[in-house]
Amino acid sequence: MDKIAKLLQKIGLPERQKLLDIVEQLLTSQTDNLNIVKVKNTDFFRLKFGRFRIIFHKDGQEPVIDSIRLRNKNTYKDL
Repeated sequence: MDKIAKLLQKIGLPERQKLLDIVEQLLTSQTDNLNIVKVKNTDFFRLKFGRFRIIFHKDGQEPVIDSIRLRNKNTYKDL
């Protein structure tokens, strides 16, 4: 089981559903009201959702999710 699946199992159902809705919006290019910022000195982007950070890159125009993490001081260190 990968890290994203483990994280989704650990969080509560309402928070999990909201997080999955945000991911679906990202993957279907409905990004008008999402807080997406390019991470400095990398080819990655981050999307903030509460205490979670969705790290992704773009393959052409399609976003590819690399990880979903809880925000802490090491969130962006190993990108």
